[in-house]
Amino acid sequence: MIVVGRRYLGAPDRTVRIPGRIGYQGDVAHHPRRSRSARAAASAGAAFAEGRRLRRAAERRRLRPPRHHGPAPWLFLVPVVMFVMVAATMAGLVVIGLVVTVLASALPALLVGGVVFAAVRRRRRIARSAGTAPLPGRPAATMRPELVWSHARDRFHTLAQAYAAHECDPMSVLRLPALSDVTVPSTGRFVEAFAQAQALESDAFPGEEHAAEFVRAVDRAQRSWRAAREAAERIRLSGLSPAERSTVERVLKLLTVARDSGSEPERLAAYSRARTELAKLDAAGVIHLPRTAAAALDAAARGALPA
Repeated sequence: MIVVGRRYLGAPDRTVRIPGRIGYQGDVAHHPRRSRSARAAASAGAAFAEGRRLRRAAERRRLRPPRHHGPAPWLFLVPVVMFVMVAATMAGLVVIGLVVTVLASALPALLVGGVVFAAVRRRRRIARSAGTAPLPGRPAATMRPELVWSHARDRFHTLAQAYAAHECDPMSVLRLPALSDVTVPSTGRFVEAFAQAQALESDAFPGEEHAAEFVRAVDRAQRSWRAAREAAERIRLSGLSPAERSTVERVLKLLTVARDSGSEPERLAAYSRARTELAKLDAAGVIHLPRTAAAALDAAARGALPA
């Protein structure tokens, strides 16, 4: 068909490109397109270009040196790091051991130095509080020999009174029998020291040499008395059998009743029974009652007050 205006009339000539619309079954919009040969040429060119790119990539891969897939390089650092850590730990332990050894060896010196420093500082503080510095090497003031002898004599009299109070008290002898038994070593030493001091005692100042010897004797007597009393406190009735210990405890109860009772007949009866029991103990050699204690008990049994 011949195009009339913008319409096709009849069959168009496909060799002639006529712009506008081509009517096949009604009105169809016509868009100009490239020919098939052009599209084919473009596709072939793109395919050849892709082929060349792939060939070049293959050649580059073939010319590239092969990769060796071995272990990662950082794995070789693990033994080195572990060795360094172990070495550092051992070095730290060695250093700590050396420090502890040095401190342990220097600890006594540090303690002594601290004590000396504290003592010096205390002396300085006391000197400052007193307002005067201490005199170095100042000798202590000595007492006159007469005063020293007089004080020793007073101490000896006090010791003699304590010894006599024990020897004259039957209850004290029963509680501490070792203090009246000279076969006990501590008591024997005291009796000997007391006798020496008693032999050196005088009513007036005997002179410096004799007074100094008396002072030393009194010192020995006092030390031995303390030792003998402590030993007797430890021993008490431990050297007796259960039956003997029971007898001694019974005598102590009788003497307590006799001392505290307000009834004269009861008191005299308790003293009489106590004397009988003590006589049995003395005859058996269990407890030796000193003569002064026996005399005090006899006087109490006769109705007089005990000494």
